[in-house]
Amino acid sequence: MTGMCFDNSYARLPGVFFSRCDPVPVADPELVFFNRSLASDLGLNDPEVIDDHALLSSVFSGNRLPVGAQPIATAFAGHRFGAFVPEIGDQRALLLGEVIDRCQQRRDIQLVGVGKTPFSSGDDGPCSLSAAVREAVLTEAMNALGVPTTRVLALTRTGDSTRSDSPKPEVILTRVANSHIRIGTFEYFARSQNKEALETLADYTIARLCPELMVKPDPYLSLLRWAVDRQARLVAHWVSLGFVHGAMDTDKNSLAGETLDYTEAAFLDVYDPDKVFNPRDITGRYAYNSQAFAAQWNLSRLAEALIGLFHGSESKAFAEASKAVREFRARYEDYLLNLMRKRLGFDGAMPQDRELVQDLRHLLARNKVDYHSFFNKVAEDVEGGGITAALFGSDAGLYLDWYRRWHLRLTVTGRGVERCAEVIMASNPQVIPRNHLIERAVERARNNDFGEFFRLLESVRKPFNFSDDL
Repeated sequence: MTGMCFDNSYARLPGVFFSRCDPVPVADPELVFFNRSLASDLGLNDPEVIDDHALLSSVFSGNRLPVGAQPIATAFAGHRFGAFVPEIGDQRALLLGEVIDRCQQRRDIQLVGVGKTPFSSGDDGPCSLSAAVREAVLTEAMNALGVPTTRVLALTRTGDSTRSDSPKPEVILTRVANSHIRIGTFEYFARSQNKEALETLADYTIARLCPELMVKPDPYLSLLRWAVDRQARLVAHWVSLGFVHGAMDTDKNSLAGETLDYTEAAFLDVYDPDKVFNPRDITGRYAYNSQAFAAQWNLSRLAEALIGLFHGSESKAFAEASKAVREFRARYEDYLLNLMRKRLGFDGAMPQDRELVQDLRHLLARNKVDYHSFFNKVAEDVEGGGITAALFGSDAGLYLDWYRRWHLRLTVTGRGVERCAEVIMASNPQVIPRNHLIERAVERARNNDFGEFFRLLESVRKPFNFSDDL
């Protein structure tokens, strides 16, 4: 394919890192979504290529490999709901290879739903239309909101079905990521005590994702600290926006600090700290308010995998690893507080900010207030009317006490109310892809009507613009 030049560094690693595997041919592939903007970023902008529907359908179904592609299924382990699984690997996905984008950033191109791989078991292979539409919509929304995320380049429907007894169409999703290295990748080699491969992986990760660490006195400890910071920033973004990932297993925890895998993901409606969207999460391990805990737990598993590479004595390595992981909470809370300051229109930082945010969250939860509706109305309330109090029912008096403290905080730095309103509007999205909107798009797509899907995509790409359609 003209313009998209592959340079596959991961496929040049030792064979223990992956299994070479070609996609399983599919019947009657049909491209139903092609992300032209993302394609252009990847260098795929030749009109003769991007307007050739049959060619794109063939390539993004895996039926035709582009020049330079070297499909591999990568090896990794992982903790799933806290239980270690020593070998997971790409069970229904293949990494086609890597391309260098217009910003000279190396990007993975992965096909998801391409059939069985050497790591497959049971019914692995298909990708449902529902999961594909959800990932396409949510990744575009997260990207527009400034949250680090993988992206969807294409969705290709096939004539096959996800189960022999189901008429639901199978879809192959083309995913773009800065990397598919996971915490589970490190666990795979650490648990098998393959120190040589573990060191190779750490060196590769540093060279690819954070080359500035190569000159550090202890680059492997620095890698852990770097990962702690990336995860703290990512989860703070999630929580500030009311996003629930739903499946924070270590095999879905990207070292690049990107949101990876949207199968169980959704945004809150009513503010509920204990909200769970994953039907398998019966204990609430990955509930909205537990995401920071889960991320820190995962980072402890990364520390355990890396600790044997740290410089110095075993006791020193343990102490440094423990310290690095403990730093997560403070970093996360600082990132989250700064994001919430923007959502509430605050100028700079003041000591009372943390308490104001905590008190607001308590009131939102106690009164089951719609999280996004509240923040959309806040900008209208900077004049001092307290109109948002109607959202809090019998607790309106308690809310008005909070409101007066908030309004005083808004104006104490001298910023005018008009400017406060502008800051709030620029920080609070008008458009959120709520579950019912995604489900409506999925249901119509099942009936071969993708109009709702495309309308939703266009809306979430401009999240700060009001949309009558939603």
